Amino acid sequence: MARRRAAGGCCCCCCSRAPLNEDNARFCLLAGLILLYLLCGAAIFSALEHPFEIRAQLLWKQQLENFTRRYRVNLGALHTLLRQYEQANGAGIRVDELRPRWDFSGAFYFVGTVVSTIGFGMTTPATIAGKIFLIFYGLIGCAATILFFNLFLERIITMLAYIMRWCHERRLRCGGAGVVSNREESSGEEDSLEGWKPSVYYVMLILGLASVVIACSASTLYSTMENWSYVDSLYFCFVAFSTIGFGDLVSSQRERYESQGAYRLGNCLFILMGVCCIYSLFNVISIIIKQTLNWILGKLACSGQRKLLKRNAVQPVSAQCPMGSETDAGPGAEVHLGRRLSGEMISVNEFMVSNKVSLALLQKQLSETAHQGPRQSYGHQNGFSGGVGALGIMNNRLQETSVDR
Repeated sequence: MARRRAAGGCCCCCCSRAPLNEDNARFCLLAGLILLYLLCGAAIFSALEHPFEIRAQLLWKQQLENFTRRYRVNLGALHTLLRQYEQANGAGIRVDELRPRWDFSGAFYFVGTVVSTIGFGMTTPATIAGKIFLIFYGLIGCAATILFFNLFLERIITMLAYIMRWCHERRLRCGGAGVVSNREESSGEEDSLEGWKPSVYYVMLILGLASVVIACSASTLYSTMENWSYVDSLYFCFVAFSTIGFGDLVSSQRERYESQGAYRLGNCLFILMGVCCIYSLFNVISIIIKQTLNWILGKLACSGQRKLLKRNAVQPVSAQCPMGSETDAGPGAEVHLGRRLSGEMISVNEFMVSNKVSLALLQKQLSETAHQGPRQSYGHQNGFSGGVGALGIMNNRLQETSVDR
């Protein structure tokens, strides 16, 4: 019995001291924070919307009672009629006259919401053949559109890097040639801008401002053409641009508009630009969120928990608590430039191969893009490289697997 207790105690001690892979620690921390975020959101929305829901139910019951009493209609027959209307509503039939759902322009609007993953829900296929075709059509269309968003993201970040470099050069020239020469002497570099790195926070700020400008401009158009309030128009813009697509508000659905052709063209352009900008903004924000998780893990390591974290290729580093000792790293802590264990990365065209997630590496990529540096190549490629977002994650996972084999 004593031996079993000793063995059990030793096992528990070993388990408690076993290092936790840093990627797993980051994943668990993010999952816990998302769960907490969901709980807080549910509590807030319940407090805001539940009283309105109760009032709406009471009002509807009162209206039904008044209607049946006034017109002497059987309540069961009325419920049957309302259920039939709900079925017709699902097929696109409305009380007010709307544009045809399945003419060519309506079908084009529908497939646009499908491949962009917005999915408003105001139009859905009713036939079995249409539902089967949608499965295969959406499989290819959604994949191609996500690839388009990734390629757009690469180009917009490259363009922003060039613009920020140009602004930095202008600022240096306005500051005088003496500043440039002093920097050259101190750094020993041929180019005085070689050590400059554009900040990812500037990229996020620029993308955020672009998204706000597009949303405000589109809201002005929608509030005028759809007779929505400006707040409702902003709400629709976020729901559509972020591809949430509730479907409670949908643009360009009435049968007649003033300047109808111009409005429908502007509606498509606004949705396209908005989705691209919001997608890019989400990717940049995800990098900053991951950097925050790295900072939290670094703080936990500094507070005496460093033995519980096993380092990997993506390492949160704290200035007050460097984690550079080999004893803490463990045998699996070698850093390979061509490999990583966590791959949510926004990369620029010339530097998609490294594709590591950290604030410093993204700033380095932005800098090298702005300087028109050569494309770097680390490790074995084996045909798998490039991409951002989900595409980058998959390519790098395939690359790591092929290298291991």
